[in-house]
Amino acid sequence: MTTDGLRTTDGLRERSKARRREAIVRAAYELFAERGFEATTIADIAEAAEVSPRTVTLYFPSKLELALSQFESFADRLATALRQRPPGWTILDALEHWLRHEFADRSDLDELTDRMLDANPQLEAAGSLRLAEVIQDGARMFAEERGSAPDAFGPRMAAAAAAAMVSELCHHPQEANIDTAMAFLRAGAATLP
Repeated sequence: MTTDGLRTTDGLRERSKARRREAIVRAAYELFAERGFEATTIADIAEAAEVSPRTVTLYFPSKLELALSQFESFADRLATALRQRPPGWTILDALEHWLRHEFADRSDLDELTDRMLDANPQLEAAGSLRLAEVIQDGARMFAEERGSAPDAFGPRMAAAAAAAMVSELCHHPQEANIDTAMAFLRAGAATLP
């Protein structure tokens, strides 16, 4: 087989795996929204996704990991945006750009994720821990930009405000709300010593 043929096969395989993964996530989130996280089993998810229970656990070793998969992806995209910001961009510039891009074209899977989280507040709390890690990394970057100690009060306050803002914007992602939130965060950061 030629290298091009191998690449085509690999590309098809990866797309097939991505479709299967998304089918599992969609089935799980629909069941979590309807029945609740605790009441839904891996077997229920497998049946709804038309895969075997073993396939579900190959993609997601635990039900909690499956439930938080979209939240994990969200946090990973934020971490990448903060770490790989263009030269000359501040941490707040990167955050604002990411927010505008992230919420610009929400999909039906985003809406399903919101429904699932609304029905299972314990999952939102667990996901918030991951977001807090990313925000703390952002606080360290913010402190470095300002020449502050990594654990200084100002950057920690800015991180707390940013975490609350991101959480609220997840529920109200309108452009005007992003404008308001970023104006608030920038004004607060400007007052820090």
